[in-house]
Amino acid sequence: MTTAPGCLNSLRELRPQDRPQERLEKLGAAPLADRELLAMLIRSGTAQKDVLALADDLIRQAGSLAGLLRWDVSDFRRVRGIGKVKALQLCTFVEIAKRMMRGERTQSERFESPEVVWEYLYPEVRSDSVERVWVLCLDRKNKLIRAEAVTSGTATGSLVHPREVFRPAIRHGSSAVIMAHNHPSGDPSPSSADIRATKKIHHAAEHIGIDLLDHVILGEIENDPKQVGYYSFSDAGYLSHASLSLNSP
Repeated sequence: MTTAPGCLNSLRELRPQDRPQERLEKLGAAPLADRELLAMLIRSGTAQKDVLALADDLIRQAGSLAGLLRWDVSDFRRVRGIGKVKALQLCTFVEIAKRMMRGERTQSERFESPEVVWEYLYPEVRSDSVERVWVLCLDRKNKLIRAEAVTSGTATGSLVHPREVFRPAIRHGSSAVIMAHNHPSGDPSPSSADIRATKKIHHAAEHIGIDLLDHVILGEIENDPKQVGYYSFSDAGYLSHASLSLNSP
């Protein structure tokens, strides 16, 4: 994190040239501290607390600037000094940041590897404290039609029914889907429940006629025993016809 001159001072104690807006205008955004950048988004404080102190409160309660990526409107509203409009604006900036991190996929790119899935969804789930299940709806050339989060679970698990996976696929006329979900622990190793759910959804896919190309568990590279950040059921051989038995381990 970049440290600004007098970064522990209140706004009133700073010389005019050391205030966030003046520093931004003179130096650009890169040298500004996290609290200064956030203060530029908040724009104003309250009678009791200036904008820098309010930015400090947000960062402290979120644990870090990156921690704000998991916040929604209700989280922002719980911070004294953040009203409805500011909360909505901050949520908008959070969503923009997520989309920029995820990046726009070109029309020519095909979702044919778990690495592509991880790169696409990791910015969306990296700060999640609960499991979420995503469905990537693909066309005949495995190009992305739409990505949807279909369930949100608890800190220890997220259950998904085949109809929740295939409903968006049918709605968007998909030829194939890739399912993905995150492990908040950062370790993408599959649980026995993950394996059972994958086999159940694969079995349903065989009957519906929509290909389940993969189920990718999203984690953190540093917490992955294999140091790749994800687990692919396709790479592990679970999505072959021979492995379809729902009762096999």
